Amino acid sequence: MIIGVIGAGVMGTGVAQSAAQSGHQVVLIDLAQDILDNAKATIHQNVRFRGFFDKSKVFEPVEDVMERITFTTDYEALRDTDFVVENVPEIWEIKKEVYLELDKVCPDRAIFLVNTSCISITKIAGLTNRADRIIGVHFMNPVPMKPTVEAIRGYHTSEETIQATVDFLGSMEKEAILVNDLPGFVSNRLSHLLMNEAAFVVQDQVADPKDVDAIFVKCFGHKMGPLETADLIGLDTVVNSLDILYESYQDPKFRVCPLLRKMVEAGLHGRKTGQGFFTYDTMD
Repeated sequence: MIIGVIGAGVMGTGVAQSAAQSGHQVVLIDLAQDILDNAKATIHQNVRFRGFFDKSKVFEPVEDVMERITFTTDYEALRDTDFVVENVPEIWEIKKEVYLELDKVCPDRAIFLVNTSCISITKIAGLTNRADRIIGVHFMNPVPMKPTVEAIRGYHTSEETIQATVDFLGSMEKEAILVNDLPGFVSNRLSHLLMNEAAFVVQDQVADPKDVDAIFVKCFGHKMGPLETADLIGLDTVVNSLDILYESYQDPKFRVCPLLRKMVEAGLHGRKTGQGFFTYDTMD
């Protein structure tokens, strides 16, 4: 199969790597060549070192995986794709333009997998002439290491599309948990409330970020606290998602913490900028 991946950021890079490692041909698209170059270097490094993390398997050479990935800025390269996974920012105007272009370029058989945090799958499907072949697939970060995804059935998503998507994900050794379509679905409707309230706890000087996260890790047994998770996702992405949830439900519980928005306005977006609630080495 040929898999199109739109967006060469953290999520798109992970999806492209995971698909290529599973034997699929991949077309990775982004608007900027420098982003594609960074994605290529990241995938090469991740594939090269995966044997250090799992010594129970024998992996194929790095070059074989890399040869399956085409890095390009040209949407015309998607003309023979079977699946397209979209990973652009959680901004409606950007997603709208992407889907209008995809619907024109991709073959009629192609199924679009919407890797969104909060935007309605049904709303996105309404932009296309293939509403029955649109399905939400919310990959978890880091994609190559997470064996489960949240799949979202849109209003018009067909059973054939669901089964084909489950089979495709199975080829990547991933299990799909199928849920219905309302903004935020399950994972982000709950997790973003938690991250937002953790930011309020810091703003209200109840505890500093280190102690907030320590309670979740040491008391609740979570692998990562809500503030480190927000840094990993990107505080700008968290704010965009909360804004979508607030607009969708008109519920004040989704009101963005002022501290969180202030940090984004200051350019403190988390791990990707080196500073969020915690400090990171941007060379990692």
